[in-house]
Amino acid sequence: MKDNKDEIIQDDQIIEETKQEEVKKEESKKEKKSKLEAKIEELENQVKELNDKYLRTLADTENYKKRIDAEKAVMKKYAASSFASELLVPYEQFSKIVEFPTEDPVLKNFLIGFKMIKDQFEQALEREGVKEIQALGKAFDANLHHAIEKESNKEKENGIVLEVLQKGYYFKDRVLRPAMVKVNEWSEENHGENK
Repeated sequence: MKDNKDEIIQDDQIIEETKQEEVKKEESKKEKKSKLEAKIEELENQVKELNDKYLRTLADTENYKKRIDAEKAVMKKYAASSFASELLVPYEQFSKIVEFPTEDPVLKNFLIGFKMIKDQFEQALEREGVKEIQALGKAFDANLHHAIEKESNKEKENGIVLEVLQKGYYFKDRVLRPAMVKVNEWSEENHGENK
């Protein structure tokens, strides 16, 4: 019987040891599982962070490309502005010459031919986007006009351009050169009159 008891005790010990090993294995599995879950969570956070950085970088790159493309378009649109500006002085001198009054029939014929050339020159400038700023009789605008002189004429509206001393020009939608003008400027105090 003693053998039987010893066997039972041994069996109980083996069972107990087996249970303890299983508990340890179970705890080890749970610990490994929680470590793995923590590692997975950490890796998922890293993936989210890297994905966010990637998307931001991609967006920055797209914005940069768009900005560069817009700058290129503006540069292309206004590339000829300095050339057009350089042509204005000879164009205006040529325009003055063809308006020169003369009675000589030979000179008149030359001037007619020159006027035709001037008109072609003007049309070419207009096709490229150079247009005259209409200033005479318009309200003074500091963005379009440069006031060189002022006159005080009560019979004309205050702030109106009375005379264009040098024409101004647009190049496409920008001011190439402001018009130099004489402006009508008066006040009630200067004339001692009341409206």
